[in-house]
Amino acid sequence: MGNGTQLGRVRGLGAGGGAVVHHWWLQRVTAVASLFLVLWFVFSLARLPSLDYASTVMWMRQPLVAVPMCLLVVSVFWHFRLGVQVMLEDYLHGSKRVIAMLALNFYTFALAALSLFSVLKVALSAG
Repeated sequence: MGNGTQLGRVRGLGAGGGAVVHHWWLQRVTAVASLFLVLWFVFSLARLPSLDYASTVMWMRQPLVAVPMCLLVVSVFWHFRLGVQVMLEDYLHGSKRVIAMLALNFYTFALAALSLFSVLKVALSAG
């Protein structure tokens, strides 16, 4: 009889209320988005005449480069957070899990914010 609450069984969601499916779906969406954005990034860099500082900065200042770079940062860090969350939920219990989840959230948010700031600083700097 361990199939969740009666209302959950009626709705077909089980005990998790559909959260597990949502998390699984988000992981797949961020994986596909990251795949396409990383491919764009690699091919864009390969098309540059040189990879020196000046040409890279000029490349990053283009709006059609800065926006996908920001999307790449968000997608990769979101995917990272979802994956590590699953690992922490599987292997940690009690207060250790809560502390690890708080640390994960802080770490991911801080690094994503720093990365976005760096991209935007280069993209919006006066040349």
